[in-house]
Parts: sequence; structure tokens; C-alpha cells
Amino acid sequence: MDIRYVCSDDERRTDAVLTGVAERAARAGIGLAGTVQPVDPDLAQEKCHIVLALLPDGARHDISFPLQPGVTGCRLDAGALEQAVLVVHERLPGAQGLVVNKFGKQEAAGRGLVTAIGDACARGIPVLVGVSPAWLDALLAFSDGQAQPLPADEERVFAWLRDACSHPATA
Repeated sequence: MDIRYVCSDDERRTDAVLTGVAERAARAGIGLAGTVQPVDPDLAQEKCHIVLALLPDGARHDISFPLQPGVTGCRLDAGALEQAVLVVHERLPGAQGLVVNKFGKQEAAGRGLVTAIGDACARGIPVLVGVSPAWLDALLAFSDGQAQPLPADEERVFAWLRDACSHPATA
């Protein structure tokens, strides 16, 4: 099991690091499956509006319900998330690495991309996960304390991923 995580108080920082790493991996010919949440500095960021880029091609997939202005509550469209999860599962067998933009509430409950993470570990595929401090204990519990931290630094995370994908663990 080779799970590494990036945990930052600033979720946009984590998103930017994972997106940058995925883009560099594509340019380096490293085949990834998974999701990143691109940060577009030109657009206002809404707290719960989630658009994922599915790896390796970066196709955008909106997993949010459109709520009216002023309406509060969770915008996550669990059905749209599960459609994205199916794509990730289809792409996992040909991948050298798995990137998961966020280990959060869905994954802590055994849903979302948690099965893909388990499948990647069973196949000896390295896993890179973004996690907020609020969900770090859940990730560590899921991984039996074996997930290891990486700094929120694109260069260092990419160096780990490049090395991990060129020296896969045995399943």
C-alpha cells in the first residue's frame, strides 16, 4: 500500500498542487487515473461548487447541484459523483498512478472514490490524495495509519509521484 496525501488548511492550495502534478505527469508520459479539482484564478470560487477534471484527459465533470443564490446546504450531487467514480474505475487498470482530489465525507463513509483507492492499493498502484485537516483522521483510519504526508509543494509531490510510478510496488 503506497498512499501519500497532501493536507493543507487552504483547499485551493491542495487543489492547485494536485492539478499541477497531474499536468506535469501527463507531459512526462505518466499514465494517471483519478480526479483533480482545477483552480481557475480568473473565476470566483464558490465554496461547494465542485467541477472535477477526470484523468488522464482532463474532461470536466460538474458534480454539484445548481442552487439558487442565498440557498445554503450541500451542493454535492452524489449521482454525478458516482458517474465520475465509474469513469475512474474504468481507467484504473491502465494507470500507473491514482490521484484523488479529496478524501472527504463521502470517502469517510465508504463511498466516493474509496473503492478506487483500495483497488489501486491492491494492484500496487501508488495513490496520491488531497485531504483537509478535518478529514485527515478518517483517511488515516482507512489506511490503517499507513498513509504518509507530502508537503503542499508541487515540485516535491511530483518528484515522489514520478519515482513511485517508475518503481511500482508489488501487489
